Formats: sequence, C-alpha cells, structure tokens
Amino acid sequence: MRDRRIPAPVLDALLMVVSLLDIWVNEQSDEPLRRGAALLATAALALRRHVPLPAFLLTLPAALVSDAIFAPLAALYSLASLNRHRLLLAACALTLAACDLTHWNWPAPEFTDFSDSSDLVTVTYSLATATAPVFLGQLVQARRELSLRLVEISRAREHERELLAQGVLAKERAQLAREMHDVVSHQVSLIAVRAGALQVATPDAAAREAATTIRQLSVQTLEELRHMVSVLRAAGSRPAELTPQPSLADLQRLVDTSGIETRLHTDLPDALPPPIQRAVYRAVQEALTNVRKHAPGATAVIRIRQEDDLLHAAVTNSVPTRPALLLPGAHHGLAGLRQRAELLGGTVTATPTSDGGYELHLRLPLHQTP
Repeated sequence: MRDRRIPAPVLDALLMVVSLLDIWVNEQSDEPLRRGAALLATAALALRRHVPLPAFLLTLPAALVSDAIFAPLAALYSLASLNRHRLLLAACALTLAACDLTHWNWPAPEFTDFSDSSDLVTVTYSLATATAPVFLGQLVQARRELSLRLVEISRAREHERELLAQGVLAKERAQLAREMHDVVSHQVSLIAVRAGALQVATPDAAAREAATTIRQLSVQTLEELRHMVSVLRAAGSRPAELTPQPSLADLQRLVDTSGIETRLHTDLPDALPPPIQRAVYRAVQEALTNVRKHAPGATAVIRIRQEDDLLHAAVTNSVPTRPALLLPGAHHGLAGLRQRAELLGGTVTATPTSDGGYELHLRLPLHQTP
C-alpha cells in the first residue's frame, strides 16, 4: 500500500502559508507589535515537530495582541499530538484561552463579567476553541500508537506461527530419526551380521565375495544412517533447512533482530558443550519473545557469566511503556525451557523484579555428567 501522507516539509510550508493568509485577513492593524508577534508565530510553526512546547510558547504573543489565531492553534495541536502530559496540555489550553480573551482589550485588559451573558458566551467560545486542538492532537496520537501496536501484534503472531511450524517440523524429524534408528538401522545391522556369517561359513569363493560385498555395503549404509539420524536430530532451527542448532555465537544476531532495545553482556569460556550453548540461546530467545509480547516498549539486559561451576544467564526487562494486549499462546515456552534445563541438571526461574519488570534466570552446571 502506498503511503499517501503529505511530506513533513510540505505540510509545514502549507501551514505557514495558511498562517500568513490568516494574518492578511484578520490583522488589519499597522502596529509593528501586532504584525511582529503574528509573523513570529508563523515562523515558530517550522519548529513544531522538533520542539513543540517552545514553538507553542512563541505563538502566544500573537494570540495575546492580535487577531491571528491560526498559528497558536496549529502549534497547540502539534504539542498535543506529541505529548502525553495531560496537565501540561490543559494548562496550555487555558493559557491560550486567556490570551484570546485578553487581546480584545489589549494593552489595557479588563476582567470578564461572568454575570453578562455575552461575556459568558465569549469565554465559552474561547475555551472551546483552545481545547479543540488538544482533543484532536490526542486522538491522532492514540491512532498512531494503535497502528504501531497492530504492527507489533502482527509481527508477534507471525513469529509465534513460525515457532509453531518449526516445533512441528522438529517433532516430525525426531520421529523420523527414531524410526530410522530403531527399525532401519536394526534391519541393516542384521543384514551385515548375516553377510559376515555367510562370508566365514561358505566354501564357495564367489559366495564369499558376494557376502563380503554385502557386508561392506551394509556397514557403509549403517554409517550413513547414523549420520542422517544425527543431522535430523540436530536440525529444526529453520523450516526446511538441515542446519545445526544455534550456539552462543548467534546471540548477537538474535539480539539485533529482536526489535527490542537490548544490552548484551557475556563473560564465558571459549568452548562450552553444544547442549549448554543451545539451552542458553533458547532461554534468551524465549525471554525476548515474552518481552515483545507482554512488555511492549520495555528495554532488556542480558547477562551471561560463569560463577564457580555454574553458568548463569539472566534476561531482565524494564517496565513496559505501553499497555500489553492479550495475545493467543500455548504457554509452553517456559515449561519447555525448564524441561531442557532439568535434562542438563540446571534450573530456570521467572520472577518479577522490584521495579516492576521481569527476569528470567537460567542456571546450568558447566560440567555435565554422562
């Protein structure tokens, strides 16, 4: 889908042109103060995306001394679309309304008589005019955040579907490996044994040669079957690819592609057993997936270190900056990590932190017992 939004520089130029037209139509006075304030407000619109609050403050003199009100309204809208502090926005709206009420009697303002119905209507009109851009800006901000959340949800669901497909494929490969090991390898072994017995027992030279050939081919087939079984058991990290399982060398790539602001700190020996490396990688992968799903906008810190005979891998995330939406899931990730850790003699804990975040901690013994 093509992006039909107006480019930012073009939109800024259009707003400044409209503000100049507002000055030309509504500001009939030749006083330098009024003209200067109005032109300053127009120029401030160029800063509304980068420093919205100072840009709005620069437009207030125009609302105080002139009839050109478009630039202050546009600046207040930009501030509301980029700022979350509602008290600040309410104060800015009230300030703009006060300036709009005061400029009718500038430079000697008078207090409004609320007993006069016409004055009450004027106050109501000024307040409505000042609050309208605030509500519109907040609505645009909510729509923008909703669009970002929808993109995150789509990515999370796609990632979950990919993990599910990989899990199914790995399960099928493991089942195929078991069948090949238990059935095919057993039968080929029997062929090799029978061929060896025939090679020793038969007096016929041609039969011995044939038995020798059959035995050699059976042994070669067994070696190839063992290699295929090991490949099938190790595969499964990517769909339809017979690649090795990930290791600690792949952690940086996992962090870079996670879409989360993450710091990685490692202090490990050069060589670790492959099962331990895979367990650490899967733990970090599951933790980052949970952060993306349940703590949107949070940052994460990964610390992997060795302490005595234990390997510690901890993934800690901060408090989410946006509310999390409920996403469907099988809730088997942590259970699978605990099972993997138990097979290696370790443990996995997942607990909330004191500052409102969450931490997943994997502990594994470095020296595995056979």
